[in-house]
Amino acid sequence: MNMNLYNTMSRSVEAFEPQHPPKVSLYACGLTVYDFTHLGHLRKYTMDDVLIRALRYAGYEVEFVQNVTDVGHLASDADEGEDKLEKGAKKYGESVYDIAHKFEDYFFMSMDKMGNLRPDVSCRATEHIDEQLEMVKTLEEKGYTYVIKGDGVYFDTSKLDDYGKLARLDIEKLKEGARVEMIAGKRNPTDFALWKFEREGENRAMVWPSPWHERSFPGWHVECSAMSMKYLGNSIDIHTGGIDHIPVHHTNEIAQAEAATGEVPFVHYWVHHNFLRIEGEKMSKSLGNFYTIDDVIKRGYQPKALRLLFLGSHYRSELNFTWNTLAGTQKALDKLIGHLDAVWDAELVERTALSSEAKLFMTRFENAIADDLNTATAVAVLWEMVKFGLSAAEMKTVLQEMDKILGFDFSALVEEYRNKPRDIPDGVSALMTQREVARNNKDWQESDRLRDEIAQKGYSVEDTADGQVVKKV
Repeated sequence: MNMNLYNTMSRSVEAFEPQHPPKVSLYACGLTVYDFTHLGHLRKYTMDDVLIRALRYAGYEVEFVQNVTDVGHLASDADEGEDKLEKGAKKYGESVYDIAHKFEDYFFMSMDKMGNLRPDVSCRATEHIDEQLEMVKTLEEKGYTYVIKGDGVYFDTSKLDDYGKLARLDIEKLKEGARVEMIAGKRNPTDFALWKFEREGENRAMVWPSPWHERSFPGWHVECSAMSMKYLGNSIDIHTGGIDHIPVHHTNEIAQAEAATGEVPFVHYWVHHNFLRIEGEKMSKSLGNFYTIDDVIKRGYQPKALRLLFLGSHYRSELNFTWNTLAGTQKALDKLIGHLDAVWDAELVERTALSSEAKLFMTRFENAIADDLNTATAVAVLWEMVKFGLSAAEMKTVLQEMDKILGFDFSALVEEYRNKPRDIPDGVSALMTQREVARNNKDWQESDRLRDEIAQKGYSVEDTADGQVVKKV
């Protein structure tokens, strides 16, 4: 299977050709762990997961590196405002390190529920301070930096002829429209902070000594360049992220990386994901539409139904999420599981022994995935195949092949379906759902209370590696 991917840098779909086949270096911008992972994050990382699975299915050896931003991400892209980790610590009344670890754990729990593969390397910014410092020192030695007293070390974007090439920024217009309130001392509107200084009276929890200031910390952009290069080299094959990262974060990553190493390009293929909207609006806690995996489970939906919903649209298209749509997708998943159950005891057949019809379904499926991860078409081919009337053995074989890319873990879904008691009242099922959410949040007191309430209704609950098992007493 020959992959084709849309490259943001060229604004076109290109044949994927890694630098050192079959090895592929892939870096994904990770989460800033100051609050709960929400549905928008889940969509981005689920589609990253499909990309990685597809590359491995195609025979590539993917080295998947993903960062954890636990310091340096300021509230404003203009290098102003409070660090998001410090802000989160105040909000939840815990230390910045406790907040970072709490929400990092929640992120990976959410990924596991969705069926997303864990990265080969998960790297925290706070554990790579030396690498980031060395990168800033290198840029300083090469003449790309300047210091604003009392503020930080900045990258001078005017030193690069091609700054802004990823976002295709019009630098002259940006200069003309520069705001009066731009940080005092910045030479150009597009200059960005590499290293920030603690200001008088701030008393930050996360600070480190540097050549420029005794109490200082890295800027957000430098971590991704420094850590990706440590684990993947100076020039990597694929870098993923949200479309909101194009004009600032990824633009600045390119600038500092290529200036530091002299190697161009820093990234060969830029893959960017579009936004998820909730009921047609941007997700926001103030609007009451900030939802997590726990909200999905609490309402009685399976995380894999959310995965099916995500795969039903292209990663570069904006997706509007509604609970009604998820309800419809859950029904579709239930129907699919019914088809799986009907064929899952059949013996697998060799792919070469498949009928011409079964082979055609596989070819069409693979062509859709190879065409810039067209998961919507791939899922449509799956449904067409299920309804076609292949033999049980052929259908199971084709479904398992498709699942290597789609990532539903059909075997686990069938097992869960077959082990699910058929006579549990809705009230008990609702309590079990609430208890699963409590356990995800490590609220053991609430978990025990719900166990007692379930027991009062005549059912016992056993916690296993595969989840809760309920039995009538």
